[in-house]
Amino acid sequence: MQRKAEIERNTLETRIRVSLNLDGSGESSLATGLPFLDHMLDQVARHGMIDLDVRAEGDLHIDGHHTTEDIGIALGQAVASAVGDKKGIRRYGHAYVPLDEALSRVVIDFSGRPGLKFQVDFPRSQIGGFDTELFYEFFQGFVNHAGVTLHLDSLRGRNAHHIAETLFKAFGRALRMALEADPRMAGILPSTKGSL
Repeated sequence: MQRKAEIERNTLETRIRVSLNLDGSGESSLATGLPFLDHMLDQVARHGMIDLDVRAEGDLHIDGHHTTEDIGIALGQAVASAVGDKKGIRRYGHAYVPLDEALSRVVIDFSGRPGLKFQVDFPRSQIGGFDTELFYEFFQGFVNHAGVTLHLDSLRGRNAHHIAETLFKAFGRALRMALEADPRMAGILPSTKGSL
């Protein structure tokens, strides 16, 4: 059975729809109004092997903050819905991804407890018109609503585009690992507490 979800989040600031299939082939259809964010979400889909459709209309005449944060929230809600009771998944995932001079590490735990550690310094404040401060807001929204612990570390890099791309590629790959079925844990919750 494929794990799918569709989430709509409508506020006075944004209208977001996220549709995904965790057992997809990495296809994406993205229209957020923020081209660089579309590029990053495409990395998550491809490297996470998640089919991802994101539609967003937001108050971009102000800035990209509300739209970016709300996409993170909706994506987190969709992942939480699609993964279900978490029985049989690996739970933990990690990835190191390089891109030329940049190297990032992402570690995720589907713990049921939201937590974010974001150790990333960008050498400039904008990438293609996208405010690099908003990456933190995206991931904070995601962890709060997916119920995961997420550590993102930029280990080195001097090109802001490369740093961002390694983060999102590693995030996709860590998601894929954590959400994969573990054949030795079939039907078993990966926790000694009996609850995640």
